[in-house]
Formats: sequence, C-alpha cells, structure tokens
Amino acid sequence: MKALISVDMEGISGIVHSSETNPERYDYQRGRELMTAEANAVIAGVLDAEPTADVLVADAHGTFRNLLPEQLDRRARLVRGKPRALNMLAGLDEETDAALFVGYHVRAGEGPGVLAHTMNGEILGVRVTGRAQGEDVRITGHTPGDGAQVTARTPGEGVQLTGHAPGRGVQLTAHAPGEGVQLTAHAPGGDVRTTGRSLGEIGLNAAMAGHLGVPVVLLSGDDAACAEAAALIPEVVTVPVKEALGMAAAVTLHPEEARDRLRRAAADAVSRRTEIPPLALTGPLHVEVDLASPHTIDLATLVPGVSRTAGARTVAFTAPDYGTAYRLILLLAQLATIRPA
Repeated sequence: MKALISVDMEGISGIVHSSETNPERYDYQRGRELMTAEANAVIAGVLDAEPTADVLVADAHGTFRNLLPEQLDRRARLVRGKPRALNMLAGLDEETDAALFVGYHVRAGEGPGVLAHTMNGEILGVRVTGRAQGEDVRITGHTPGDGAQVTARTPGEGVQLTGHAPGRGVQLTAHAPGEGVQLTAHAPGGDVRTTGRSLGEIGLNAAMAGHLGVPVVLLSGDDAACAEAAALIPEVVTVPVKEALGMAAAVTLHPEEARDRLRRAAADAVSRRTEIPPLALTGPLHVEVDLASPHTIDLATLVPGVSRTAGARTVAFTAPDYGTAYRLILLLAQLATIRPA
C-alpha cells in the first residue's frame, strides 16, 4: 500500500497568523515544529492501519522547505523543495492508493477561514467547467407532456435543481446557495455538467489526485476547510483542528489533542480507502482564473491557448483533460509572482 501525505501549514492546529507561516517572521520556527508534529501523527496513523505501507510526505507550503527532516518520522520519505512536478502533490502517481491532506485551508474569498487564499495572493479565484463523474444524481418528476416540471437533488453537493422538461432530454439550470456556483445539467442519462465550479487548493489538488485515480481519504484544517472538502467529497474523513473566527483568529485544539485525533482519523481513513471515490473531472475542461494584477493578466495571455475574457481580471483556457488544466493553473500561479521590471 502506498500513501501520499500532502502537508500545508495554514490549517495546522495553533497556527492563526502569517508570522507563524512566513520564513521571514519571528514565529516561523514554532510553526515548523507544529507542522512537523502533525505530519508525524498522520504518518503514525497510516502505519497503524497498514504497517508495511510506503509513506511519502510532500512538504506543500510556500518554499516546500518547512518540515524539519530530522524530526520527521523516519519510516516515511520526504519530498522537499521546488520547482517540481505536481507541486503540492509531488510523489503522487497511479500506484498511490490514498492521498491525505494535512493543514489545508479554505479557498480565496470564502470564510471565515484562517489565512484563506488560493495558491498565492494573486489568484483570486479558479472556476472549472467539466463533467463530474463521481456525482450521484437522482432525477424525479412528472413528465406528462411538454410542460413537465423536474426536480433533482445531487446528494454530494446538497444542491437543489429545478427545471423544465420540454422533451425527452431534461434541461436543468440551478444555483447552488452558499457556493456561488452555477450548475447546468442535461439529464437524459444522469450526465451532469458543472459550470463555474469554484475550486481552491483543496479542490484543485483533489481533482488532480482523482485524475490519477487516487482518492483523497483525509483532510485536516479549520472547520471551513473541512466543510469545503466534504462538499466536494462527501465520504472524506475530516479533522477540524480549529474553529475559524476570521482571517487571523481561531479557537484551536491543544496541539497534542489535535495530533491524537489525526492519528486515529488517518488510520480510519486509510482502512476505508476503497469506500471513498476519487474526485474525477473529465475533459474537455473550460477554466477561468481571476487574477489580482493587470501585469499578471498581460503575462498570462502570452501562454498559447490562454485568452483574456470580457472581465477585467479574468483569463480563460480550454484543456483536454484535468492533468493539463492543473499544470496550466500552476503556471499561471507562477507567473503571478513575476513583478514588472
């Protein structure tokens, strides 16, 4: 059995401020120690359930050089440094049986969430359009003629859809309250298309794992991050280690209590990995990315296939599959770090 543990920093218990996550700030060393200890708890949980597992730990925050190698559980291997393929998921491949996300945070624009963002401060939002294969959709309704009303519910999303059935193929359009997501579905055989699904690091990385057939079985972070994960993957095991009060405030568990919960949850999640489906988005995919800086938008349009949309801050592209889309999103995030000469 092979497991990849991707460890970010903002969602670690006890951490609420950038002074604890930024290498140039005074509290960073303490943040590193908290991060490493939570990674160790999850490693221990995986190995409790699967003593012979091959465990890789991907340092997935900022420089990707935060976890303390000498303090990491020696039974795991550490993926460290950048740039690298698959970014926060380096080490993941088709042979991986389970992915575990530790210390993750809610996406930009959501909250309250501790240190909420998407990749960096320049990415304001990412929306992906494509078929969500794993969504379970039930269509019920009375179709006596052209004026039939159809109501459908997607259990994994908690979204209510109501539409008009003028013919044999039901056309449904709906708004997902609380998500700001517009859904459009054509339901002659349960085929659902999700338009404008907003994804942060949780969704973007989970979908990349799903592209390789790997389920995300556990996620830890604040309560908002856990809710975001559960909305995407209802079966995922979540461990809220703090309750977000704002961008830089939370009610947090004692670190040792958080680690105990993480160890138990990791063992449970790995044991149930075959019950948790991968989040798979199939192409072609239309992607829109909102960028904060006009300079970044200018750079982005130099990438073949990327174009400026009617919105002042949005660029868009179409990708044949999610693996391609993911890499282009990573490239746009990197372009956002370039400042004008």
